[in-house]
Amino acid sequence: MVDKNIYIIQGEINIVVGAIKRNARWSTHTPLDEERDPLLHSFSHLKEVLNNITELSEIEPNVFLRPFLEVIRSEDTTGPITGLALTSVNKFLSYALIDPIHEGTAEGMENMADAVTHARFVGTDPASDEVVLMKILQVLRTLLLTPVGAHLTNESVCEIMQSCFRICFEMRLSELLRKSAEHTLVDMVQLLFTRLPQFKEEPKNYVGTNMKKLKMRAGGMSDSSKWKKQKRSPRPPRHMTKGAPGSELPTSNGSTLSNLTGGMPFIDVPTPISSASSEAASAVVSPSTDSGLEFSSQTTSKEDLTDLEQAVSPGYSAAAEPVSGELGLPEQPDPQQEGAQVEQAQSASVESIPEVLEECTSPADHSDSASVHDMDYVNPRGVRFTQSSQKEGTALVPYGLPCIRELFRFLISLTNPHDRHNSEVMIHMGLHLLTVALESAPIAQCQTLLGLIKDEMCRHLFQLLSVERLNLYAASLRVCFLLFESMREHLKFQLEMYIRKLMEIITVENPKMPYEMKEMALEAIVQLWRIPSFVTELYINYDCDYYCSNLFEDLTKLLSKNAFPVSGQLYTTHLLSLDALLTVIDSTEAHCQAKGLNNLTQQEKKEAARPSHEAVDGTRETSNADQKFTRKPPRFSSFLPDPRELVEIKNKKKLLITGTEQFNQKPRKGIQFLQEKGLLTIPMDNTEVAQWLRENPRLDKKMIGEFVSDRKNIDLLESFVSTFSFQGLRLDEALRLYLEAFRLPGEAPVIQRLLEAFTEHWRNCNGSPFANSDACFALAYAVIMLNTDQHNHNVRKQNAPMTLEEFRKNLKGVNGGKDFEQDILEDMYHAIKNEEIVMPEEQTGLVRENYVWNVLLHRGATPEGIFLCVPAGSYDLDLFTMTWGPTIAALSYVFDKSLEETIIQKSISGFRKCAMISAHYGLSDVFDNLIISLCKFTALSSESIENLPSVFGSNPKAHIAAKMVFHLAHCHGDILREGWKNIMEAMLQLFRAQLLPKAMVEVEDFVDPNGKISLQREETPSNRGESTVLSFVSWLTLSGPEQSSMRGPSTENQEAKRVALDCIKQCDPEKMITESKFLQLESLQELMKALVSVTPDEETYDEEDAAFCLEMLLRIVLENRDRVGCVWQTVRDHLYHLCVQAQDFCFLVERAVVGQLRLAIRLLRREDISGQVLLSLRILLLMKPSVLSRVSHQVAYGLHELLKTNAANIHSGEDWATLFTLLECIGSGVKPPAALQATARAAAPDAGAQSDSELPSYHPSDLSLDRGYTSDSEVYTDHSKPGKIHRSATDADVVNSGWLVVGKDDIDNSKPGPGLSRPASSSLVNQYSLTVGLDLGPHDTKSLLKCVESLSFIVRDAAHITPDNFELCVKTLRIFVEASLNGGCKSQEKRSKSHKYDSKGSRFKKKPKEGPVLRRPRASSQHAPRGVHSDDDEDEGVPASYHTVSLQVSQDLLDLMHTLHTRAASIYSSWAEEQRHLETGSRKIEADSCTLWAHCWCPLLQGIACLCCDARRQVRMQALTYLQRALLVHDLQKLDALEWESCFNKVLFPLLTKLLENISPADVGGMEETRMRASTLLSKVFLQHLSPLLSLSTFAALWLTILDFMDKYMHAGSSDLLSEAIPESLKNMLLVMDTAEIFHSTDARGGSPSALWEITWERIDCFLPHLRDELFKQTVIQDPVPVEPQAHPIPAAGDTRTSGHPPPPEMPSELGASDSEKPEIPRATSNSSPGSPAASSPSRLSPTPEGPPPLAQPPLILQPLASPLQVGVPPMTLPIILNPALIEATSPVPLLATPRPTDPMPTPEVN
Repeated sequence: MVDKNIYIIQGEINIVVGAIKRNARWSTHTPLDEERDPLLHSFSHLKEVLNNITELSEIEPNVFLRPFLEVIRSEDTTGPITGLALTSVNKFLSYALIDPIHEGTAEGMENMADAVTHARFVGTDPASDEVVLMKILQVLRTLLLTPVGAHLTNESVCEIMQSCFRICFEMRLSELLRKSAEHTLVDMVQLLFTRLPQFKEEPKNYVGTNMKKLKMRAGGMSDSSKWKKQKRSPRPPRHMTKGAPGSELPTSNGSTLSNLTGGMPFIDVPTPISSASSEAASAVVSPSTDSGLEFSSQTTSKEDLTDLEQAVSPGYSAAAEPVSGELGLPEQPDPQQEGAQVEQAQSASVESIPEVLEECTSPADHSDSASVHDMDYVNPRGVRFTQSSQKEGTALVPYGLPCIRELFRFLISLTNPHDRHNSEVMIHMGLHLLTVALESAPIAQCQTLLGLIKDEMCRHLFQLLSVERLNLYAASLRVCFLLFESMREHLKFQLEMYIRKLMEIITVENPKMPYEMKEMALEAIVQLWRIPSFVTELYINYDCDYYCSNLFEDLTKLLSKNAFPVSGQLYTTHLLSLDALLTVIDSTEAHCQAKGLNNLTQQEKKEAARPSHEAVDGTRETSNADQKFTRKPPRFSSFLPDPRELVEIKNKKKLLITGTEQFNQKPRKGIQFLQEKGLLTIPMDNTEVAQWLRENPRLDKKMIGEFVSDRKNIDLLESFVSTFSFQGLRLDEALRLYLEAFRLPGEAPVIQRLLEAFTEHWRNCNGSPFANSDACFALAYAVIMLNTDQHNHNVRKQNAPMTLEEFRKNLKGVNGGKDFEQDILEDMYHAIKNEEIVMPEEQTGLVRENYVWNVLLHRGATPEGIFLCVPAGSYDLDLFTMTWGPTIAALSYVFDKSLEETIIQKSISGFRKCAMISAHYGLSDVFDNLIISLCKFTALSSESIENLPSVFGSNPKAHIAAKMVFHLAHCHGDILREGWKNIMEAMLQLFRAQLLPKAMVEVEDFVDPNGKISLQREETPSNRGESTVLSFVSWLTLSGPEQSSMRGPSTENQEAKRVALDCIKQCDPEKMITESKFLQLESLQELMKALVSVTPDEETYDEEDAAFCLEMLLRIVLENRDRVGCVWQTVRDHLYHLCVQAQDFCFLVERAVVGQLRLAIRLLRREDISGQVLLSLRILLLMKPSVLSRVSHQVAYGLHELLKTNAANIHSGEDWATLFTLLECIGSGVKPPAALQATARAAAPDAGAQSDSELPSYHPSDLSLDRGYTSDSEVYTDHSKPGKIHRSATDADVVNSGWLVVGKDDIDNSKPGPGLSRPASSSLVNQYSLTVGLDLGPHDTKSLLKCVESLSFIVRDAAHITPDNFELCVKTLRIFVEASLNGGCKSQEKRSKSHKYDSKGSRFKKKPKEGPVLRRPRASSQHAPRGVHSDDDEDEGVPASYHTVSLQVSQDLLDLMHTLHTRAASIYSSWAEEQRHLETGSRKIEADSCTLWAHCWCPLLQGIACLCCDARRQVRMQALTYLQRALLVHDLQKLDALEWESCFNKVLFPLLTKLLENISPADVGGMEETRMRASTLLSKVFLQHLSPLLSLSTFAALWLTILDFMDKYMHAGSSDLLSEAIPESLKNMLLVMDTAEIFHSTDARGGSPSALWEITWERIDCFLPHLRDELFKQTVIQDPVPVEPQAHPIPAAGDTRTSGHPPPPEMPSELGASDSEKPEIPRATSNSSPGSPAASSPSRLSPTPEGPPPLAQPPLILQPLASPLQVGVPPMTLPIILNPALIEATSPVPLLATPRPTDPMPTPEVN
């Protein structure tokens, strides 16, 4: 079956042949002519061929294409026919009739390209001619873009492109056609560059042969004469010493641009075009070897392209020479001048436009005579052409890099703005196509193209930035972006120049500069900045390069400056600048986020990444096939330098710049400066200095010249010259390089020095050419002279410039007597003539530009040009450190000024990102700055409180800022430092304006029934006249709308306030407290510091603010209880300051006290801190007593809570002592220990620690107890070791003060011996008094009740009673007993005299805030009872309830004492048992009766006895019952005689003495009964324990004292009750004693009465004279002992010493082990009246407030008995004081050194 494609071809043949025949020309011909007509003949031949085959592939494509191509080539066909042939060819291509794999395909393609690019036809009218041109374009496009197009050769591709360019640039064609040509070009360029990666670069050695082949093959199609002509025009490449064929045209200076229309003959005007030098540029531009294109002959498009190019001004050269050095390839700028003759218009004078076009697109035969076309279409020639291509078919090489390079070079040449032939359209077209090329291919990988980019392309683009046409400007910016986006690593200095140009455009103040240009330049920068890692690379390659400008820094400054509108209006440029700044922030933030996700710290990330980056860099670079880039810049130690290294480089750079400036003024000074700074060695190292002079572009070239040519620096000159590498450079080229490095001085000897050094070095580099150095020197000198002659205007004015011949003549015989090689001289001559050796500092305009550009290219070729690529995010921290300041400033400005939602959001997101970055890197200064900036926008700090809710509520920006501030603080609080202050200020403002959530202003409270109170009350700022009730109401309605005026607030204000509250709710300020536990310690400390700084002062804060901050502080401490040790000190100092410095009671003090207790309750569970927490409770004891008593309620409740929750966590005696002392002070109004009070008073917080001399007078100690609280500087220096707590007063003070010592050392020091159990017990208590003897101040019964409750909690739970707190417990019980005595009448009395606190008074001392407007004082019902003692009201109004309470207190106390008394023995024995098991080395616990008596039973009995003296009958009776039960309890039986004696002396006698007083005048009968029961109890106890008592040496005294009491009681009562009961008791006792034979002398066998008998009756007879007769019939009475008249105090048994008298020789027996711990107070002398000081003692007794009533009788003093008692007792050696009044030494221990006026016991007003 026949191939369908054959039919297609046959159909096309018929169409074309038919058209030819129809043509008017052919209609006259006879059929015979048809044979002769070559076109018709070839068609008929083809028909035959097709008829003989079945498959199209059987014939070569050339066979069926040839007839059609001949029609296209023929100049005799008309447009329509040519068009039909073109359509057919297009169809063959698009139907894929040409087999890509057929061996003849390449040739067919070549022919097709040749024919279509050289199409000729007879023109008719412009419109139809354009149709044909359109078809030509269509065929060319299809040809190149179909797969078979790959077979085209380099030449064909160039021709195809060139044809398109011609149509494109022919301005007389219609726009439609030109645009079509442009689109076709775009597609072609895209295709070619997309294929670029597939092409290999030819190896160096292959390049040359390839070019020859191209020429030869091309030559095969051309006239041999023409080829010869080409060969005759030699011009060597500039850098080769040997010549190569080329043209000699002097104008061939490099990149020339083609111009289709310029000078082209249209119709038949034969104007010659000066294409003379057009090809010059073809090779100059690229450092790579020349592709064959440029050498192709007439048929190749090489010439056609270059036909379009016109020579540029002679000064402009494509100075490619520096590039060569860089790439290591020989430069071969070999611009082939194909012919100097311009092609003339066709001789046949065809007028049609197509003909002209055909000539343009012709093979550009430059021969003088025949046009090429006539050789082309002649049939024989055509045939020959075919044969030749068949012969050489194997040689057809598909296109590759050469044509792309040629195209690229041509496109670049189109963009040269200095070429007058380049119209704007052409430049635009060039830029457009370059854009396509760069978008399509990774050009950087191709070295040959890279060379073009580095030099001409960048050059032209930068020049285009100065043009005024915006479209060109924009297009060149776009190309630049593409260039630097992909190839910046090869274009280091070009990029620097580009950015500097952009910065110039942005900053220039020229009014002519359009705003759009600035905007576009900014956009270009922003676009570059957005390239990942671009900014980092800028920083590391420029800012961290000694000799580059600080691009990153300068740009940042520029952008930030630009982000601030001068006029106050925001334009796009401002926002663009902000965008650019934010780009750095965005990318840094993204990297931080990524790192955060990877859970890698920054450091790990860097370490891990470092080796891999180097690897990456290496591979990326080597893949570029350019070995140079695997190197790293010499200034860095690695591919990813350490940030520290960069800092060093930047510092060095600053010094270098200074040094350079100094060098430019005075070279030696500059060198000296750098030596001083250590950048150059001392002494001067020539090599080093030479290197510096060479590489530092900032140096003044003139100064370099002067410095190196100085006669003193000959060695330096040698080193300087040796830094040049002259290898392979011709002498003039080397000289050019040399003279660019400095300014040649004018003096001849200096020039000679410089040139000699130069020639010497050049010869050494190049293997000593020429005869000798002199010859070389002469030649160099000649070159300089020639340069001056050719280019110096002054010289040119006088003489005509030197010719080549003259130049040669001048150098005749100079080369060691011979001539130099003439070719070399010729090359040198032309090189100098065409391009001046420019001396630095002398150029202007284009010449200067060229020079600067050359220098830039040279620098790029050195290691300095290495551009380090770094992974994105490598130096984020450094970049951020440099940009955050400007960025935050710009963000703030934009946020402030802008009203657009999007812009506000952008700035907020910028803030957020800055915060995130600073958090990531821990930059607290940045974060603080940010928070402070944002706080300004919240409007919280600036507004007055009244307006705040409405202003804040109606300001959406403030909402955004507030939310942002809180959000940032929540997220990144860790790195907040200073910023906490601002946040706290904002919180305070919200608090004052009542915008905080309820939970934040409600605080815990012990007394309030709800357990919470609110810190807030309604503001009523202006109207002071309102009543308290009104303000109270407004306070209660927290959100209440009451305003200053009685009218309600406007709806807008209400709405605003609602919005404000919503906003704050979203801010969630409370989270700051709850999440504080996650804060880093340092941040937490700063936060606390900010809170602590809020203390009431005159200007800023009032008490309420401080209370609010205090509450926040406490909540934060509790949230952080896991690490409270770290912050405890701050809190403790703050609380100390608030409590101890308080002069009056106020709400803040109360909150501080409550806070302290709350902390203690929560923190005691923590072992590590509990000791310090308990210690800090002493702050309460340091408060002024008056202030403390006002908060007693809170403390009592708090302590109760504390003990209930934490009693088990209190382990040490010191801590118990603190708690019990507190209970005493609160419950019974005991004055806090004097040692503490004195300290607190003496030490104002700023006074610092006191020196010993400053301590209060009764402190001879080293330090006052709480010295630690006094000075801020040394507060709690070391609270980790408990032993270090400051020493208290020495033992004497302890004894004096009743305050106990803290700290183990102190306990040890204060123990006088093993007998002294605890310093606590050595407090001075008068043991012969039932009261403790403390001075009790006013106290509150409810507090007392609560304290008793706390105490009962401890006492009733055996687990909580420990050896550490037992005695304290007992002591406290006794103090409470005393306080509750008579229902606390004493305190009531005192309080009524003391200051009555005004219950209506303001709780807050408010300062005027905001001018005259004052806050109204609070008077809430909630708070009133706390500021005032509840008892005050009750005193006046409700006595009944009060007495119920006090009664309960007394009963509770009795019960407690009894419980403790009964359980004491078992408790002690269990402790002793436990201690034996543990065998600990602590203080030994004895469970014997002696210990029990001293520590437990005796004090408790005294306590119960004390209540027996209560004015209330109920209490008295109950107490007596308890006392009787206690005394007769079984445990007490084991006491020995001494202890029983002390029981009489310390419990019973004082009780009886007290009961003699008129305790309850209202209840006479009750008192009688009490006295009766007491006296009965006395006799019972006496009789029960008679036998042990008899063993006492003091028995007689004891017995006489009992009789004494019997006497008094007989006469005490008004009724008969006592007078009946006493004799009965007495009889009882006497009988028992008699039965026990106590009255009988031992020596008198007959039982004669003893001395005791005598004394007994002597005493009894005084009040019951008849008793003896009733009981005993016979009596023995001796003479009474005479009474001494004077009152001579003699110590009684048990007294240590009398004041002023030496101790007696023998210790009295009473001082047994049991009482040794309690030194007793000497008795008062008999004549001491109750008002006078009793006796001086070490404790400075003050008169007792409740002295005994004066007794009538003088003391009875017995001399030692004449005969010893008969009961086997040793004789009594001491006189006995028999005055019971003296036995009761009631002087209490004073707590204050100042004597108090006596306050005799008032008669209680109790029923």
